[in-house]
Amino acid sequence: MLYHILYPLSKYFFAFNVTKYITFRAGCAFITSFLIVMALWNFTIKRLKRLQIIEKIDMYGHIRLESLYEGKKGTPTMGGILIIFSITISSLLWARWDNYFLWLSIFVLLSLGAVGLLDDLQKTKTGKGFSRSKKLTQQLLIGVALGFFVVFTKNISTVLDFPFFKKMTVELGYFYVFWAALIIVSASNAVNFTDGLDGLAIGAVIINSLFFGFLSYLAGNVKFANYLFIPHIENAGELAIICFSLVGAGLAFLWFNCYPAEAFMGDVGALSMGGLIGAIALFIKKEFLLVITGGLFVLEALSVILQILSVRLRGKKLFKAAPLHHHLQLLGWKEPKIIIRLWIVSIICAVISVLTLKLR
Repeated sequence: MLYHILYPLSKYFFAFNVTKYITFRAGCAFITSFLIVMALWNFTIKRLKRLQIIEKIDMYGHIRLESLYEGKKGTPTMGGILIIFSITISSLLWARWDNYFLWLSIFVLLSLGAVGLLDDLQKTKTGKGFSRSKKLTQQLLIGVALGFFVVFTKNISTVLDFPFFKKMTVELGYFYVFWAALIIVSASNAVNFTDGLDGLAIGAVIINSLFFGFLSYLAGNVKFANYLFIPHIENAGELAIICFSLVGAGLAFLWFNCYPAEAFMGDVGALSMGGLIGAIALFIKKEFLLVITGGLFVLEALSVILQILSVRLRGKKLFKAAPLHHHLQLLGWKEPKIIIRLWIVSIICAVISVLTLKLR
C-alpha cells in the first residue's frame, strides 16, 4: 500500500524513490512485523489467558514424555495468531497490491490459519483437536483451490523445474492442481510435526524464510535468474517482502517463545507458516529445493511416517517416540540442546540449498 502512496511522490521529493526497491521494502516489512509482535505481545497473552486458551499437554499415554512436559501445562497457546496478523499487515503495507503473488500468499496464510485456529479452539475446549482425516481434508481443499486458481488464470507457469539440470522441465498442466495440494499439505504438516519444543519450529521457519526470501528476489530479477540458470518468475521479487515479514514476526515471537516458552504458536501458527513457505516454493518453482532447505521438517515428518509404518507392518516401534525430537528427549538429551542442534541441522540444509544453485 505504501508503495502506491509514496512512490508517486518521488516526482516531487527524490527521497521517496527508494520505495520502488524491493530490498528497501523487504527491510521495512521485516522491521514492521517485528515491532507489531513486540508491541502487541503482552496484550495478546493477557487475552489468551483470560479466555483460557491454554495448552493441554497430551502425550497419548507416554508416561516419560508426560513427566517431561508437566511444567508446560497451562502455557497460553495460539500465539500464532499474532504472527499471522503481523505478516498480513506488514505485507499489505510494503508489497505492491497489483501483485497476484501477494494475494495468493495471504489466501494460503489466512485459510490454513483458520484451520489451525478451529483445531486449537477445539483442543482447548475438549482436549482433542480435529481428527487426522478432517484436518487433512481441509488442507487438501486449500491446496486444490490454489492449484485451480493457478491453472485457470494462467498467471503462473505450471512447469515443474528440476534442480541440478539446466533445461530439464515438465509441463504439469491440470496435474498441477494435485501437485499444489501435495506441496501445501506436506509443508504445513511438516512444520506442525516439528512444533513440539520451545522455539524449535519457529527457528527453522525463520531459516527457511530467509532462504526463500533470498531466492524469490533472485527469481524475480531477470539478470540474476539467467546467470544462475533458474526460472525467471516475473513479479516474484515481491515474495521477498512476505518472506522477510515472516522472518521479522518469527524473530519477535522467538524472543518470547525460546526456552522456557511464554506461549506456544499452536496449529494456527504451524499450519499457516508451513503452508506459506510451501506456496512460495511453488510460485518460484523451487519445490524440490524445499525438501533440502526444509531438511529438518522432512526428518520430523519422515520419523512420524516410519513410526506408523513400523507399528502397522512389524508390530513394534522404530523410534522411542515420534516425531524425532521426542525420540531425542527419551535418549536423555536436554530440550535446549535438542533445539540448538536441530537449528544447526536446519542451517546446514539451507547452506547446501544455496550451493545447489550453481550445480546445474
